[in-house]
Amino acid sequence: MKKTRPKVDLSFIKIKNSKIHGKGVYAKQDIKKKTKVIEYVGEIISKKEGDRRADLQFDEAKKNKEKGAVYVFELDKENDLDGDVSYNPAKYINHSCNPNCKVSIRNKRIWIKAIKNIKKGEEINYDYGYELDNDYKDHPCKCGSKNCIGYIIGKDYWKKFKKMQRKEEVLKV
Repeated sequence: MKKTRPKVDLSFIKIKNSKIHGKGVYAKQDIKKKTKVIEYVGEIISKKEGDRRADLQFDEAKKNKEKGAVYVFELDKENDLDGDVSYNPAKYINHSCNPNCKVSIRNKRIWIKAIKNIKKGEEINYDYGYELDNDYKDHPCKCGSKNCIGYIIGKDYWKKFKKMQRKEEVLKV
């Protein structure tokens, strides 16, 4: 049985080089808050396979001296979605500490939705929500926002991260 590629609506976005990282996704027109900007599509796989592919993608990116470039998304308790496919322009959306979009997962579909009004030409971004784990230093953030904490760490972990940084500063003295 042949799998069909989902049709991705590109009416709101275009891809071009980004100051943040590699390629980025930009608004082709003004986008109103709460708009579904684009669907993040790819292959639905098991958690075990998702972990394996994420490790492979990360190792490949490091080998090519390119930070990041992991496109595996947690879909639900049993499945991940590997967005590293040619027909997924949403994979080029970069992280920001001050995002203009969020991720919304419903019925095994991942949507990137505007959380504020976005102006034509503005880069589309969202908080990747990475957990604060031992390899956080492998994921530097270059979003440039005023509140950037320097690493791609989900906002839910910022308080813990800042506390950890304060402890490290005390130990250095």
